[in-house]
Amino acid sequence: MRSDFPRARRGETIGLLGGSFDPPHAGHVHISKAALKRFRLDRVWWIVSPGNPLKDRGPAPLAQRMAAARALIGHPRIEVTDIEARLGTRYTADTIRAVTKLFPHVRFVWLMGADNLAQFHLWQDWEEILHSVPMGVLARPGERMPARLSRTARIHGAARLPSKASALLGRSDAPKWCFVNLPLSPESSTAIRESGGWKSHD
Repeated sequence: MRSDFPRARRGETIGLLGGSFDPPHAGHVHISKAALKRFRLDRVWWIVSPGNPLKDRGPAPLAQRMAAARALIGHPRIEVTDIEARLGTRYTADTIRAVTKLFPHVRFVWLMGADNLAQFHLWQDWEEILHSVPMGVLARPGERMPARLSRTARIHGAARLPSKASALLGRSDAPKWCFVNLPLSPESSTAIRESGGWKSHD
């Protein structure tokens, strides 16, 4: 295994939190710690993407976002990685396909905020993602109802694991998803950028 890839041990269950992290903030940390606990994960990888195909505006340079994420997180079980850039994958489905092939003895869980579940049906090959790995959905303030009424939730309601059984998600076979309702931090990357609290450097 390449030394520039994140660490993984045989038999581990690892949560994958993808995004632009433009910028990373306390909400990302809170979601990750909650996921470790509620879904009984061994690790969480922050997959800092080169760019989000659903967003018109490009993010700050990858090196800047990686440095900010590593400066923010100090948890021994949360690792920041630019594996998407190293693999050359652009879409989540491609990334999941690649990492499950690279780490065949690891169980992966895709993590997302409730806002992403609301638009998940717009993602490239979203059905393939749902049938590839279990998904852990963490609610954020104001986004619980749209997520529960989303197209994904309606179509795949039978695959939903009750929140009281969230500890079983990592050992469940896809398609399986679990919605965890938490009092998460209202902080967002968009709000930080709009407030001028995040300056990109070329």
